[in-house]
Amino acid sequence: MKNRLAVVIFLSLMSAMSWAAGGSVTLDHMKPNLADKASLQSGAKTYLNYCFGCHSTKYARYERIADDLQIPHELFMENLVFSDAKIGELMTIAMPEKSAKAWFGATPPDLTLVTRLRGVDWLYSYLKGFYQDDSRPWGVNNKIFPDVGMPHVLHELQGIQVKDCGESHGDEPCSDLKLVEGSGALSAEEYDQVAYDLVNFLHYMGDPSREYRESLGIKVLIFIFIFFIFTWFLNKEFWRDVH
Repeated sequence: MKNRLAVVIFLSLMSAMSWAAGGSVTLDHMKPNLADKASLQSGAKTYLNYCFGCHSTKYARYERIADDLQIPHELFMENLVFSDAKIGELMTIAMPEKSAKAWFGATPPDLTLVTRLRGVDWLYSYLKGFYQDDSRPWGVNNKIFPDVGMPHVLHELQGIQVKDCGESHGDEPCSDLKLVEGSGALSAEEYDQVAYDLVNFLHYMGDPSREYRESLGIKVLIFIFIFFIFTWFLNKEFWRDVH
């Protein structure tokens, strides 16, 4: 039983490491910033406009997001919620799982905890890794997730990417991509920012209380330090009378 448990833990760790590493493809690095409310607001806008039709975040509530991102409830509901949902409801979607599986080959996963499962670098690279592939059902593939079963929903922003493999690669697998200039609404730098904001928002979704905990932790450490000073002087005064 112990050996079986050890094997399960080992395989889980190896699976997580392979997801984080993105296989043999080098991942683009990003550093989330939960204090950047503008970035989180932009990410929420992108997610709710482009991703939320297929991917739920059923472990989160609209109200919590609006409060944490400092968006007035009325403004949030008017511009970011496209259904008759109430502000206090969980963020579920209307798409039936059976239909979704028939359309995409698998039910689109809930994304509440996606960055905790995959890692922010993986997701950031994935959003930038779509390229044109006419052999695939949706006409696109992904260098981070080969044979991906979903369309590139942000293609109108990013534009079309194609493989850029010269003769220098030889028979080795090629993951170099080139953007077709003028094919998207945004420049490469602007799209990178959109991808960053979206991943930053999903990083927040995976642990909404993280920023509060870190802020509280600093305050607690400051309190302990001040308390230690008073305790040290009190201890010194106490032993002076004893001796």
